[in-house]
Amino acid sequence: MTQLIPRALVSPRWLLDSLRPGSALSGTLRVLDASWHLPKSGRDGWREYKERHIPGSYFFDIDACSDRTSPYDHMLPSEDKFSEYAGQLGVSNNHHVVVYDASDYGSYSAPRLWWMFRVFGHPQVSVLDGGLKAWIKEGFPLNSGKEPRPTPVDFLAKLHTSQVVGYDEMVENMEKKLFQVLDARVNGRFRGVEPEPREGIEPGHIPGALNLPFPSFLNEDGYEKSPEEIKHLFEEKGIDLSRPLVASCGSGVTACHISLAAFMLGKEDLAIYDGSWVEWYMRAKPEDVVSEGRGKTL
Repeated sequence: MTQLIPRALVSPRWLLDSLRPGSALSGTLRVLDASWHLPKSGRDGWREYKERHIPGSYFFDIDACSDRTSPYDHMLPSEDKFSEYAGQLGVSNNHHVVVYDASDYGSYSAPRLWWMFRVFGHPQVSVLDGGLKAWIKEGFPLNSGKEPRPTPVDFLAKLHTSQVVGYDEMVENMEKKLFQVLDARVNGRFRGVEPEPREGIEPGHIPGALNLPFPSFLNEDGYEKSPEEIKHLFEEKGIDLSRPLVASCGSGVTACHISLAAFMLGKEDLAIYDGSWVEWYMRAKPEDVVSEGRGKTL
């Protein structure tokens, strides 16, 4: 088993034991609930956090900690914004951060926060394997209401620009084929035959992109599949992990499942197209929206 896995994933039992008073790790851990749900889902991460969460965890609002000046959803914030937000949650550069979410999948938005910490230069971050769903299944304790406000600390973020790709680079790649593009949305949205969850955005995909839906990386119980199974998934899609790879999705959240999966196989240089399909659809020429459905018209 690769040595990278313990850094990428931790089990509910490991987290419970590590949080116990007197544990060697209890003072160095920060646990963050990164629950975020698609528009039209009817779910609210902050409301659900107040109803039940892992004791001692704090809620990290992916929308609040973003570039609020952008027309696209939850684009990466500035270094200063991320530093301030993380520091207000009591996270310093010396902490090991564990992220989870309350998705029915087991893990949905937590990999986005895992990637955010890594892209801002903080590699000491792990995803709770199976998420809150697994924590509850194990019968471990839950809290409700708000946790006492943490003592603010200093956090210094340093953006790794090589792990983020923008629209212009995606356009250039259509001609130059500098990197592979892998889309994490469900197949119907990728093909253009199932609706997008956002008003004014039609389904489809970027020319040349391949599709590997993010639930493919999870088993029926919501846990991450084994490295061997994940390796097979990439191979089935014809993805060469020795070559540059960029992940995309609807708005940059589930693309991070691809980043996590590739990381488990030793690939740490995968980049995320942060604007993802929402930005592409809004900015691309109609002929650059590949769809079996309506596509994009002038």
